[in-house]
Amino acid sequence: MKKQRLVVAGSGSTYTMGMMMSLIEEKDRFPLKEIVFYDIDEQRQERNAKATEILLKERYPELESFSYTTDKAKAFEGADFVFVQIRTGGLAMREQDEQIALRHGVVGQETCGPGGMAYGIRSIKDMIQLVKDIRKYSGDAWILNYTNPAAIVAVALEREFPNDQKLLNICDMPIAIMISYAKLLEVNVWELVPEYFGLNHFGWFTKIYDKEGNDHTERLKNLIIETGFTPEDTEIANDVSWQKTFEQARKMLIDFPEFLPNTYLQYYLYPNQMVEKEDPDHTRARQVIDGRQKRVHDTCDKIIEEGTAENADLHVDIHGVFMVRAAESLAYNLAERFIVIVKNNGIIPNLPKEAMVEVPSLLTSQGPKPFAVGEIPLFYKGLIEGQLAYEQLVVDSYFEKSRQKLIQALTLNRTVVNVDKAKAVVDDMLEANKGYWPEFK
Repeated sequence: MKKQRLVVAGSGSTYTMGMMMSLIEEKDRFPLKEIVFYDIDEQRQERNAKATEILLKERYPELESFSYTTDKAKAFEGADFVFVQIRTGGLAMREQDEQIALRHGVVGQETCGPGGMAYGIRSIKDMIQLVKDIRKYSGDAWILNYTNPAAIVAVALEREFPNDQKLLNICDMPIAIMISYAKLLEVNVWELVPEYFGLNHFGWFTKIYDKEGNDHTERLKNLIIETGFTPEDTEIANDVSWQKTFEQARKMLIDFPEFLPNTYLQYYLYPNQMVEKEDPDHTRARQVIDGRQKRVHDTCDKIIEEGTAENADLHVDIHGVFMVRAAESLAYNLAERFIVIVKNNGIIPNLPKEAMVEVPSLLTSQGPKPFAVGEIPLFYKGLIEGQLAYEQLVVDSYFEKSRQKLIQALTLNRTVVNVDKAKAVVDDMLEANKGYWPEFK
């Protein structure tokens, strides 16, 4: 089994330590000879890197090399895999996105509505440049992209790199939801076989089987309605905001019982309720800054100070395991089933061919092999087409530098709808994102 050279781009992320624990957990299935950290933020990267170096010496002694750098050539030359998790503007810009939206009485969230638009336009430029940099030094590396908002980023990257067969956009939200399904069904999450359709953060599970072919869908629906629904992944299980989000998934199922919803649909189906429960002075971004970011930074500082990770509160999380297991399947042609983002091309015949849809696929050494979904019911088709048009208009606005298309995009988005609010939000976002966004006409 070939040992891989892995690069983590955006290694200053608060998710990096969890990813390292996942690589340690999966080292027999995805063996590595080298791990390289790459980030443009040298100081933020260094904290994670120094703690990781100690962790790997203790728990991954067979790893031949670990290094960290801000030099593109050193990072990407000879890479087999690049895991990408960048955040242009950092959490500070995320907080500003959320506050601007809430100030105008619309959903303030990272990937949905105006926040998703702002973050998306910031991400596109850096993601395109990053892919070009990787391809300059490693034309054959697998690029697995976690960068949000994945839907908008996927549309932009497909336009810029239509022939790149080793660039895959993925999201861990479906598998994070499935962990909660598995808990209710009292099975291992990797024993579940999902059927699913939609766009990223905008989809539905139609069936949940196990590997023996037993259909657990109706039982699962009844359990959620009767006993409730809670997050189970270690990274979000004790997070009050995520607990409320999973509670809302129960309401969505009661209101629309045909399919099991992705939790992010709450922002589109109940936008007014989502605005009412948010505090502009204590946004979700601020909760992450004061919560997960502080916890991860304190943990890294403790590891560095003590010179050991033995007493550190580190754990494997689904964010890392999902990425690593997807890489395993691609590297060793395992053809295992994952929900990933691919070009539609008839997978859902009554949606446009160019749509970037999120569906189950077998991941092989030749790339994803998606399963056909078939035509979807009118209600879901209508919702998806509106969201798809919003995403495509956001990407159009970036390439065409068009303020008008930003306004059109937010007018279509179910979290805004109102034209005057769309104009006001766009103007505030243009001002706040100077230096990050291109100059719009």
